Amino acid sequence: MQRNSWEQGVAMDAFLEQGDRDAVIALAKEAAYRRTPDGRPAMIRPDEGITDPCSVGEALSFAFRETDDKDLGDACDLLLNWALKSAPRNQSGILYHVPNRREFWIDSMYMLPPYLAAAGHPEEALRQIYGYRTALFDRQTGLVSHRWDDEKQVFVRKDFWGVGNGWVAAGLARTIDLLPETMSSQKQELVQIVRVLVDCLLKYKRSDWLFHDVVDDPGSFVEVNLSQMLAYTIYRGLIAGWLPGEYETAARSLRQAVSGKVDRFGLVQGVCGAPHFDRPGVAAEGQSFYLMLDAVAQRWAHRCKTRR
Repeated sequence: MQRNSWEQGVAMDAFLEQGDRDAVIALAKEAAYRRTPDGRPAMIRPDEGITDPCSVGEALSFAFRETDDKDLGDACDLLLNWALKSAPRNQSGILYHVPNRREFWIDSMYMLPPYLAAAGHPEEALRQIYGYRTALFDRQTGLVSHRWDDEKQVFVRKDFWGVGNGWVAAGLARTIDLLPETMSSQKQELVQIVRVLVDCLLKYKRSDWLFHDVVDDPGSFVEVNLSQMLAYTIYRGLIAGWLPGEYETAARSLRQAVSGKVDRFGLVQGVCGAPHFDRPGVAAEGQSFYLMLDAVAQRWAHRCKTRR
């Protein structure tokens, strides 16, 4: 599939979860080739995003460690400089999502904090998480809104976009597991945040264990990717021990709902579809999260089997 930077990043995460070293390295080389002078990798067009390119960072670093390839090393250094110093941000240091607009998007919760934690900057990862949460979290519902204009101090889109909330849940799950053990109290704070989000999202599941594109709007189309993202989050929590076993039933039901949406060509149908994400279809991120979910579900099943 044609991939923009965040799609390249989540595809790399999928192969990393699957343990496919060669695919990760191949994708990392392509991401490094397509970097802009300011350090953003995997860029098809220069106006694409601020935090989206950071989504390739964890897998890019893995590929460099595996190969000691100088070009990959240079790409890692340039990306870290972008994330920590060069990228446009507000006075509190919270990165914007798109160039030329002072907006925070829910997507950034997946694109940036896990990378910062993996790159050895866990405090900065937490600062970004809490900055985005302050702007986008809705205390009444426990859900997260889509886009905030930090200049005008108004929502660009207040809707509780399902895939966006999935980005938050999955991004927090990855960050929790990447924080050092010395930050146990901070880990627990994030665990509480993600557990509340998972619980609130599950209140909006349909009887078929799928969700609406805007989770609290039954008039919006039915969408598949949030179910994958949520199941992925839960399985990671079960494996790491920061979610109790009672969540397994939900994870299994969500996964089963998704499994029926894969067609004979291996495409996960009915996800929030590329390129405009305004209708059901297929998408690189939908494919990637299916693979990520499959990997963690298999790891959980293996763990349960070995415990018997």
